[in-house]
Amino acid sequence: MSIRQLSVFTENKRGSVYETLQALADGGVNIHALSIADTTDFGILRLIVDDLGKAASLLKEQGKVVSVTDVIGVQMPNVPGGLARILALLARKEVNIEYLYAFIAEVKENAYVVLRVEDNAASEKALREAGFTLLKDEDIKKL
Repeated sequence: MSIRQLSVFTENKRGSVYETLQALADGGVNIHALSIADTTDFGILRLIVDDLGKAASLLKEQGKVVSVTDVIGVQMPNVPGGLARILALLARKEVNIEYLYAFIAEVKENAYVVLRVEDNAASEKALREAGFTLLKDEDIKKL
Protein backbone atom coordinates (compact mmCIF):
# COMPACT_ATOMS: atom_id res chain seq x y z
CA MET A 1 0.00 0.00 0.00
CA SER A 2 3.01 2.29 -0.23
CA ILE A 3 3.08 5.49 -2.23
CA ARG A 4 5.69 6.34 -4.82
CA GLN A 5 8.18 9.11 -4.32
CA LEU A 6 10.20 10.75 -7.05
CA SER A 7 13.85 11.44 -6.21
CA VAL A 8 15.71 13.89 -8.42
CA PHE A 9 19.47 14.23 -8.30
CA THR A 10 20.40 17.81 -8.97
CA GLU A 11 23.66 19.73 -9.08
CA ASN A 12 24.39 21.82 -6.02
CA LYS A 13 24.49 25.09 -7.94
CA ARG A 14 22.47 28.27 -8.06
CA GLY A 15 19.16 27.88 -9.90
CA SER A 16 19.19 24.09 -10.20
CA VAL A 17 16.23 23.44 -7.88
CA TYR A 18 14.32 26.30 -9.49
CA GLU A 19 14.82 24.79 -12.96
CA THR A 20 13.58 21.43 -11.74
CA LEU A 21 10.49 22.83 -10.06
CA GLN A 22 9.73 25.18 -12.96
CA ALA A 23 9.78 22.24 -15.39
CA LEU A 24 7.15 20.53 -13.25
CA ALA A 25 5.08 23.71 -13.01
CA ASP A 26 5.24 24.23 -16.77
CA GLY A 27 4.08 20.64 -17.23
CA GLY A 28 1.13 21.08 -14.87
CA VAL A 29 2.46 18.72 -12.19
CA ASN A 30 1.34 19.60 -8.66
CA ILE A 31 3.79 19.01 -5.81
CA HIS A 32 2.18 17.90 -2.55
CA ALA A 33 5.34 17.40 -0.48
CA LEU A 34 9.04 17.83 -0.93
CA SER A 35 12.29 17.48 0.89
CA ILE A 36 15.81 18.35 -0.16
CA ALA A 37 19.09 17.08 1.20
CA ASP A 38 22.40 18.35 -0.05
CA THR A 39 26.04 17.40 -0.19
CA THR A 40 28.95 19.40 -1.53
CA ASP A 41 28.33 18.47 -5.16
CA PHE A 42 24.68 17.49 -5.50
CA GLY A 43 21.30 17.49 -3.84
CA ILE A 44 18.53 14.95 -3.65
CA LEU A 45 15.10 16.46 -4.13
CA ARG A 46 12.38 14.08 -2.92
CA LEU A 47 8.87 14.78 -4.17
CA ILE A 48 5.34 13.49 -3.74
CA VAL A 49 3.45 14.66 -6.83
CA ASP A 50 0.00 14.19 -8.33
CA ASP A 51 1.33 12.62 -11.56
CA LEU A 52 4.53 10.68 -10.99
CA GLY A 53 4.86 9.35 -14.54
CA LYS A 54 4.49 12.78 -16.12
CA ALA A 55 6.90 14.33 -13.61
CA ALA A 56 9.54 11.68 -14.25
CA SER A 57 9.24 12.10 -18.03
CA LEU A 58 9.50 15.89 -17.86
CA LEU A 59 12.60 15.74 -15.71
CA LYS A 60 14.28 13.03 -17.77
CA GLU A 61 13.71 15.21 -20.85
CA GLN A 62 15.53 17.94 -18.95
CA GLY A 63 18.48 15.58 -18.44
CA LYS A 64 17.86 15.00 -14.74
CA VAL A 65 18.62 11.69 -13.06
CA VAL A 66 15.42 10.49 -11.41
CA SER A 67 14.41 7.41 -9.48
CA VAL A 68 11.18 6.16 -7.96
CA THR A 69 11.07 4.83 -4.41
CA ASP A 70 8.26 3.16 -2.49
CA VAL A 71 7.64 5.04 0.74
CA ILE A 72 4.88 5.00 3.33
CA GLY A 73 2.42 7.88 3.61
CA VAL A 74 0.61 8.05 6.93
CA GLN A 75 -2.26 10.31 7.94
CA MET A 76 -1.90 11.66 11.46
CA PRO A 77 -3.78 14.14 13.59
CA ASN A 78 -2.42 17.66 13.18
CA VAL A 79 -1.87 18.12 16.90
CA PRO A 80 1.16 18.17 19.20
CA GLY A 81 2.47 14.61 19.48
CA GLY A 82 0.78 13.32 16.32
CA LEU A 83 4.07 12.33 14.69
CA ALA A 84 5.54 11.13 17.98
CA ARG A 85 2.80 8.46 18.22
CA ILE A 86 3.83 7.05 14.84
CA LEU A 87 7.52 7.11 15.68
CA ALA A 88 6.92 5.48 19.07
CA LEU A 89 5.02 2.63 17.43
CA LEU A 90 7.78 2.02 14.89
CA ALA A 91 10.45 2.20 17.61
CA ARG A 92 8.59 -0.48 19.60
CA LYS A 93 8.54 -2.61 16.44
CA GLU A 94 12.30 -1.96 16.03
CA VAL A 95 11.86 -0.38 12.60
CA ASN A 96 14.75 1.74 11.37
CA ILE A 97 13.63 5.01 9.75
CA GLU A 98 15.98 6.11 6.97
CA TYR A 99 14.34 9.52 6.56
CA LEU A 100 10.99 11.27 6.84
CA TYR A 101 9.28 14.52 6.00
CA ALA A 102 5.83 15.81 6.83
CA PHE A 103 3.27 17.93 5.03
CA ILE A 104 -0.15 19.43 5.64
CA ALA A 105 -3.00 19.25 3.16
CA GLU A 106 -6.14 21.34 2.76
CA VAL A 107 -7.87 19.45 5.56
CA LYS A 108 -6.54 21.18 8.67
CA GLU A 109 -7.29 18.45 11.20
CA ASN A 110 -4.88 16.05 9.51
CA ALA A 111 -1.25 16.18 8.52
CA TYR A 112 0.76 13.54 6.70
CA VAL A 113 4.20 12.06 7.06
CA VAL A 114 6.27 10.31 4.40
CA LEU A 115 8.48 7.58 5.82
CA ARG A 116 11.30 5.66 4.20
CA VAL A 117 11.87 2.61 6.37
CA GLU A 118 13.85 -0.59 6.12
CA ASP A 119 10.74 -2.80 5.82
CA ASN A 120 7.65 -1.26 4.22
CA ALA A 121 5.42 -4.32 4.59
CA ALA A 122 6.06 -4.84 8.31
CA SER A 123 5.78 -1.12 9.04
CA GLU A 124 2.53 -0.78 7.08
CA LYS A 125 1.06 -3.76 8.92
CA ALA A 126 2.01 -2.32 12.32
CA LEU A 127 0.62 1.10 11.45
CA ARG A 128 -2.67 -0.31 10.10
CA GLU A 129 -3.09 -2.51 13.18
CA ALA A 130 -2.58 0.56 15.37
CA GLY A 131 -5.39 2.34 13.52
CA PHE A 132 -3.39 4.72 11.33
CA THR A 133 -4.65 5.53 7.83
CA LEU A 134 -2.10 4.86 5.10
CA LEU A 135 -2.05 6.75 1.83
CA LYS A 136 -2.14 5.18 -1.62
CA ASP A 137 -0.96 6.84 -4.81
CA GLU A 138 -4.53 7.66 -5.81
CA ASP A 139 -5.05 9.45 -2.45
CA ILE A 140 -2.31 11.94 -3.31
CA LYS A 141 -4.37 13.42 -6.14
CA LYS A 142 -7.19 14.20 -3.70
CA LEU A 143 -5.09 16.08 -1.14
